[in-house]
Formats: sequence, C-alpha cells, structure tokens
Amino acid sequence: MRAALDAVANKQADACVSAGNTGALMALSRYTLKQLPGVDRPALVSAIPTKTRGKTWLLDLGANVSCDADTLFQFAVMGAVLAEQRNGVSPRVALLNIGQEEIKGNDLVKRCAEMLANSPDINYIGYLEGDELYSGRADVIVCDGFVGNVSLKTSEGVANLFIGSIKQAVTNNPLKRLVAKWLFNDLFESLKQLNPDQYNGASLLGLRGIVVKSHGSADISAFSNAIGEAVHEVKRQIPTKISDRLEEVLLERHY
Repeated sequence: MRAALDAVANKQADACVSAGNTGALMALSRYTLKQLPGVDRPALVSAIPTKTRGKTWLLDLGANVSCDADTLFQFAVMGAVLAEQRNGVSPRVALLNIGQEEIKGNDLVKRCAEMLANSPDINYIGYLEGDELYSGRADVIVCDGFVGNVSLKTSEGVANLFIGSIKQAVTNNPLKRLVAKWLFNDLFESLKQLNPDQYNGASLLGLRGIVVKSHGSADISAFSNAIGEAVHEVKRQIPTKISDRLEEVLLERHY
C-alpha cells in the first residue's frame, strides 16, 4: 500500500487502487500525498444506484466519523466536481438529514445548509431523508462518515438479503426457475442494479493524487470496476479540477 502511494507521489503511477484496510489507506494517503489547498480532510465517495437508473454520489462513507460544517461544505464542493465530470451537467447537491424541514437536524448540518444555500457555484436543493437515497432527486448527497458508512452498509445488506431471498425461492425448483425467468426477466435485470459489486471503488477525494478504495472481498469484476473509476479520474484530472473549484468557491466566500 505504501509502495503504491509512493509511486503516485513520485509521478511513477497515475493512481493507486487498494483493497487494504480503509483506515490505514486513509492515514498513509494523507501522509504521503497530502491534501489539496483548502481541504481539511479527504472524503470517501462512491456512486450508488437510483430508481431513475442513474447514479448518485454519496460522501463521506467512513473516512471521517465526525465533521464540522466547513468540512461538510468542502465535501459538497468535491462531490459536485466529481459528479459534474460524470454527468456533464451542474449536479444537484443535497444534505442527508432526519427531515426535509429547515428546522430539522443538528447545528452543523443547519450551518452547512446555510453555507451551501449562499454559494452560487453549488446547485443546492436542500435536505434529503434516508428513504430518498436512491430516489434520484440529487446527484450528490453529503453527510459525515459515520452516517454515510452506516447508510451504505445497511443498504448493501438489504440488497443482498433481497437478492438472496429471491434466488433461494427459485433455485430449488427448476419449474419455478423457468417460469420466473420468463415472467420476471425485467425484474431480474433491475435487481442486477442492486449488486454492490457494480459500484465497487470508493474514491478518496481531496488529495494531491488519485486513490481508490476497493472492497476487501471484491472479486475480479468488482476490482475491475475500481480500476475503471481510477482511470476515469486520471483522464478527467479530478484533483486539479477540485483544487480549481475550491479556490473559486473559497474566494467568493472571502469576499
């Protein structure tokens, strides 16, 4: 892991993809690559599927268990840059909260909401609740690492339970399997969207280099998806674009 990060720092490699321990990768990345100007902490971000068959980027996913409002604001800017490079349009940014009303949430979420609402460079659409994670209403959803990690792991568990239950119901009966494939072919295609392996590859945004974290249990296909995410970020020069956008936003806030 350290050797791979050293290769990125020394310009011998364009990106690092690792399935190692997340905490160790985070610590080594910060030490070896350093943060971009204006970034207090890197954020772990990954795409999740939506019912509109698009993607939403959720961050932070566990790199920072607790955050202040300024850090959440930085996450929003970084996530917006990544989503914009994927979608080609100005992304809709939301804060994950316990309600949609302005009075809901803790002080740091409310403070971050105020900062985002006053930033003309961010297309901020307000709060989203947990049951809207997969609605497609937002392109970027921002939260601290504790909330993000629990949300993602819970979602993956429910998806695996649902897919496993359906497989178990039809596997032991060839007739059921044949009828199910004939009647529910579209449903099975939709269920493939819930497979977490398709979205394997969480990026550590905010570093002076590209680092992508893969699941430790990833198979060949899943690890290939993580490599694909790294290749995309190299081609789009994501760290440079994040640095430029942060400079613009922070300059506006200063004045």
